[in-house]
Amino acid sequence: MRSPLQAQLVQWLVDPGDTVRVGDPLVILEAMKMEHELRAEAAGWVVERFFSEGETVDEGAGLLRLEPMVQVQPAADAVTPEPDRLPPAAQQRTDLQRLAQRTAQTLDAARPEAVARRHALGLRTARENIADLCDDGSFIEYGALAVAAQRSRRSEEDLIANTPADGMVTGIGSVNGLIFGAEPSRTVVMAYDATVLAGTQGMRNHAKTDRLLGIALAQKLPVVLFAEGGGGRPGETDMPIVAGLHVGTFAAFARLSGQVPVVGIAAGRCFAGNAALLGCSDVIIATRQSNIGMGGPAMVEGGGLGVFRPEDIGPSDVQHANGVIDLLVDDEAQAVAAARHYLSFFQGRVKDWIAPDAHALRDLVPENRLRVYDTRSVMAGLVDQGSLLMLRAGFGAGIHTALARIEGRPVGLMANNPLHLGGAIDADAADKAARFMQLCNAHSVPIVSLVDTPGFMVGPAMEARAQVRHVSRLFVTAASLRVPFFSVVLRKGYGLGAMGMTAGGFHAPLFTVAWPTGEFGAMGLEGAVRLGYRKELEALPDGPQRQALFEELLARQVANGSAVQMATTLEIDAVIDPADTRHWLAQGLASARTETTAPSRFIDSW
Repeated sequence: MRSPLQAQLVQWLVDPGDTVRVGDPLVILEAMKMEHELRAEAAGWVVERFFSEGETVDEGAGLLRLEPMVQVQPAADAVTPEPDRLPPAAQQRTDLQRLAQRTAQTLDAARPEAVARRHALGLRTARENIADLCDDGSFIEYGALAVAAQRSRRSEEDLIANTPADGMVTGIGSVNGLIFGAEPSRTVVMAYDATVLAGTQGMRNHAKTDRLLGIALAQKLPVVLFAEGGGGRPGETDMPIVAGLHVGTFAAFARLSGQVPVVGIAAGRCFAGNAALLGCSDVIIATRQSNIGMGGPAMVEGGGLGVFRPEDIGPSDVQHANGVIDLLVDDEAQAVAAARHYLSFFQGRVKDWIAPDAHALRDLVPENRLRVYDTRSVMAGLVDQGSLLMLRAGFGAGIHTALARIEGRPVGLMANNPLHLGGAIDADAADKAARFMQLCNAHSVPIVSLVDTPGFMVGPAMEARAQVRHVSRLFVTAASLRVPFFSVVLRKGYGLGAMGMTAGGFHAPLFTVAWPTGEFGAMGLEGAVRLGYRKELEALPDGPQRQALFEELLARQVANGSAVQMATTLEIDAVIDPADTRHWLAQGLASARTETTAPSRFIDSW
């Protein structure tokens, strides 16, 4: 063996007579303050060393003589065991041992009492939720070794044992990778750990959050936030601050809106700063036992507003009915499943799908024009089986909104609800539909609108709720859409309400078609008759004669406003068999394109 460089011989690792294997270290040389370890290139035994420790050797100088071992050919039936390449733990490098020990202290297994308390509440740990959400082995954790910024008041051992990861697990993993592949499945995942300082927001977990939010924005990765926790954390001492209001986390989180899909999940108690982040999410998924509020009991009491239990503040039934919660589920397992389903609509098209029975659509709208029905059955009958995901179902009952697929392509569906106010659009329904259009537009999801409305809801009570402003959101939002829009009129297509459901007008969508049950007018036909023929009706005495004239005039209006008449005047594009609706939509989706202009700046939090 010869020296590869001029150096000082620091240490011999073998003596004459020693046997060595390929790769065994033989000698250590030092040059330019760096040590070089030379290893055996062949098996053998050491015959002679030519230099002593401390001597200087020239490049190419012989260092030792190694006598090769005679290789004995094993018998044909002999089995040569593979050498154990992994040394036992006792022989591992000490730095790796220290790292393994320190990392283990961040995991659930190191805190069995805290985990047991969590499970006793019927809840999972942050790491259990992440493991369920992400594909096996895909999650890489950022900032695992962080501890609370409280070194001046607590020992290092205490912080490591009781504030692992500073109460927040952050990293990047794959979600739905087996379906969509590696690149579309990469997702930023962040979970407040309620077993550590009640899931509060500390200096270092803010820093961890900011780090991942920056990566999500730069790399255009979706974000899932498990938001349970109590908001800002008192007692941080490692940074001289007064109020901490310079923190950039909230602005960074809000900056993601409209840029990447953002999912917030709430289980247990989610208050103050944690709730503020949750409220910036595109969609909020919450369990029935969750509580969501901008202030927890301590903040409410501190403000002189009364004494309340945590369970009294923002319970899930209240937050679902008022529109805060988009998806209400039974438990965290269902929440994670819903998050995976939701994210899938922004990860691409699926190859395998099952079509529902198209002919069943023919019987969903009753022939009796006054009979109500459930438009959710139409939604389910149009889309791939198992793909329908209803959003914000507890709020804005006048309009249904959902994500789904048609022949594997993601679509957004919105539909009037004749079971509520006859399908009239009130303020809540308009807000719900406008925000849903923003969501689809931001993330390049085509929109399908199923129309059955007598128009915008009117009357003094409605106007007291700023109806004019709320319903106008439908027009303003639709005017900036860059995604394909398709309209199908199921029955009533009256007045401004129908125009609001068709992106501003019947010729604004890529197509507006109607089922044979479709009927149209500048306003509700009954109202049109009473208003337009008031003199004629009032000329007759109140009773059967006047009613007969009203029925006759109404029948004329219904016939004149039929779907076929609308198609004759080219006010709609076609009248179709309901069984052909899915085919029309599939063909439209195949030929439509999304505008390449920049997406909307953000999605309204409301």
